[in-house]
Amino acid sequence: MVRHPSRRRFLQGMAAGLSAAALPSLVDGDLAQAQSAVDPPPRSAAKSNPYRVNEPVAVEVKARPLPSFDIRDRARTRFGSLEYRSGLILTSPFPGFGGLSGLRLDVKGERFIAVSDQGTWFTGRIVYDGRIMVGLADVEAAPLLAADGRPITATRGWYDSESIALDGSLVYVGLERVNQLLRYDFAKGFTRSRGEVVPLPPAARKLPSNKGLEALVFVPKPFPLAGTLIAFSERGLDPTGNLIAFLVGGKTPGQFGVHRTENFDISDAVLLPSGDVLILERKFSWLGGVGIRIRRIPLAQIAPGALVDGPVIFKADLGNEIDNMEGIDATVTPEGETVLTLISDDNFSLIQRNLLLQFTLVE
Repeated sequence: MVRHPSRRRFLQGMAAGLSAAALPSLVDGDLAQAQSAVDPPPRSAAKSNPYRVNEPVAVEVKARPLPSFDIRDRARTRFGSLEYRSGLILTSPFPGFGGLSGLRLDVKGERFIAVSDQGTWFTGRIVYDGRIMVGLADVEAAPLLAADGRPITATRGWYDSESIALDGSLVYVGLERVNQLLRYDFAKGFTRSRGEVVPLPPAARKLPSNKGLEALVFVPKPFPLAGTLIAFSERGLDPTGNLIAFLVGGKTPGQFGVHRTENFDISDAVLLPSGDVLILERKFSWLGGVGIRIRRIPLAQIAPGALVDGPVIFKADLGNEIDNMEGIDATVTPEGETVLTLISDDNFSLIQRNLLLQFTLVE
């Protein structure tokens, strides 16, 4: 009888694998306004699409709770600067569900836009019982469309949609394998809107095809880099071995570096209301298996030519309920708590999981 490797054994053996004119005039406002694309329009407001096969479809998603995060100590809730709130294991009979690589939430932490690395939008709503996540509702899937209204996977053969950033009704999506950036205006049909290619610096096109654009952060007013899109590579390295990142648009476009340590690669990033950037990172080693961490970097450090670094505020390994964590977002509760939401990419593997985790950031 052939023995299939366990999920944990599989993860332990899994290998890790612009110019200012590039952006349009930007929407004034704060982080709350930067989340407005998440709210779907009334059905009647959506533009008709001649390719009816590409219309959104309802998706059933089942959720199993993860009452604890530490496998070795189920009572433990504090992990560095994070306190575990709740988690879900997500499954679906829908064959395209999975590969979730980027996530953005509304200001309430309920409605979401997510991208799959197979060129698919997922939208819906997180259901809570108090502060605890209990499921997803109103989930829909739809392909990312190119400028001609057809799926990007069909017209360009593009996929590996790994990152997402919001600016008002504008949604930016980074395509890692081809190192392209697409801009969608969700005011023009929500997930039926058509993507436009945003020019990137020549250096971005030279990033490794499977270690390229992995994280996007849009900076709104009143921060110093307002109007700028920060684009991080997963493992594009400069001559000194540090991670390459770009400032796209805004008043000071250019390239900067993120100090790389302990062989961690970038998987996503988010801007906090405080003005700090949280970078979600992961690594693999044959001895240590898979690990993730979060670093906190002051936005004020980021500038063309800079090399930025910051303290590690959270680390986890296979002794915790993790998988291939690829997405992070931050919201603030009415009580003033900053909540971090993390999502994993299961690579459409039967022995990996789609996890949705939430933590409170303890300042």
